[in-house]
Amino acid sequence: MTISFIICTYNREKYIYECLSRLAKNTVQEGWEIVLVNNNSTDHTAAECERFAKDYNLPNYRYVVEKQQGLSFARNRGIVEAKGEWLIFLDDDAMVETDYIAHVLKHLSDHPEAGAFGGRVEPFFENGEPDWYSKWAMGFVSAIDMGPDVRLFGRNKYPIGANMGIKREVLEQVGTFNTELGRTGNNLLGGEEKDLFNRIRVAGYPILYFPNIGVKHCIPGRRTTNEFVARLGEGVGTSERLRTRNMGLCAYAKRLFMECVKWGGTLVIWCQYAIQGHRPKGDILVLFRYHVTRGLLSFSR
Repeated sequence: MTISFIICTYNREKYIYECLSRLAKNTVQEGWEIVLVNNNSTDHTAAECERFAKDYNLPNYRYVVEKQQGLSFARNRGIVEAKGEWLIFLDDDAMVETDYIAHVLKHLSDHPEAGAFGGRVEPFFENGEPDWYSKWAMGFVSAIDMGPDVRLFGRNKYPIGANMGIKREVLEQVGTFNTELGRTGNNLLGGEEKDLFNRIRVAGYPILYFPNIGVKHCIPGRRTTNEFVARLGEGVGTSERLRTRNMGLCAYAKRLFMECVKWGGTLVIWCQYAIQGHRPKGDILVLFRYHVTRGLLSFSR
């Protein structure tokens, strides 16, 4: 087994069938498997997964339930269950094209030095693109586009969890996802991907960007509101506080300093957008930064 697709799902009855069926329709039909990890969904997600199993009857599809709540727990369960040399993580609301697996195999063949990779993530706004959306706000909707060429992820750049792959032998060396980080239920904590990719980078493995391994990521209207962006910012700040304080006070102090630097950049961009007459694009960045700072400085989880 070359590739294991690990899809962790929580209350995604609206998307999960389409997500799975897109994979099943790929032109390459051998050498890969799907490991679906249901993390205690309370809606009809389980029924949709069962419908997919009956409709496609894939021998390379396995469904498991992870009772411990949290995305990191679910991903780690998928790692245990998977049999592939490469473990590719897709979000349960991310949609691939029919040539996705073919492109993955080509890139992995061309770049045997890779220890991990990330691909393009294009947002699909269900209610239309919000007026605040810009290249600076792509992270708010888990979007990434680093251009048309294969390249290394640079310092402080990481693959997006909606579309990323890690070699099994790398995980065996650096460990799996930190279960103190990442989303649990409906909270918006994160940081588990950044933590893992930092360990991979320190271990000396190249992390590559593959441009034509892309997914479309469904973004419902509720994820484009100011309230959501504020919650996201606080979740990011809280996650960064937990991650860096676990590394020591020096790491936390450095992160606080970087937050000051980020504030400077945010205010410069806000002024540029204000002068151009695009205040919403600047205002959302200030809103997000404010709540990141709140999360960083809070001493309650």
